[in-house]
Amino acid sequence: MGNENNLPQLIMYADLANLPELNLPQDISIRSLGDGDDKIWVDIMRIAFNAEYNFDDYMKNDSAYKPERILFACVDGVPVASASAWYRERYEANTGYLHMVGALPEYKGRKLGYLVSLAAMIKMKKDGYTRVVLQTDDFRLPAIKTYIDLGFEIDFNTHSSIPERWEKIKNILSEYKK
Repeated sequence: MGNENNLPQLIMYADLANLPELNLPQDISIRSLGDGDDKIWVDIMRIAFNAEYNFDDYMKNDSAYKPERILFACVDGVPVASASAWYRERYEANTGYLHMVGALPEYKGRKLGYLVSLAAMIKMKKDGYTRVVLQTDDFRLPAIKTYIDLGFEIDFNTHSSIPERWEKIKNILSEYKK
């Protein structure tokens, strides 16, 4: 994925040292991928991103694949959001990769993206990672706000367009708070 100008995705980093506690509302639980959940993952991502995904191509055939790295946020036991505690070889060995974060739109406002991402970050920390990186698109403003709330900061060194793009994003996000 990219953005409308074919510019590279934004890259954001966070430290895993001082993560907040994962306090789940009573009706929300977190669990990892189980048998048959690949179809649920595909449905969540298709709806969240309005695009088609093949589980084998995006997840199972990736060298980082382990079922326990793919997490679901469930409302009353039904999976409605997902994030993965992944890694990418191009990043430092101590750096995990927050991968494929998506939630069903009818659950907007429940902070499911935050909760499932935090659960993935906690998993990465337990697995020995000290930092986490993610890639996102400029137009994914609710996701960017969630990532900032989780302690992520923008990497300005990846492309010359980043400072100007980030300034626009910050201005739009500041309007959300009013």
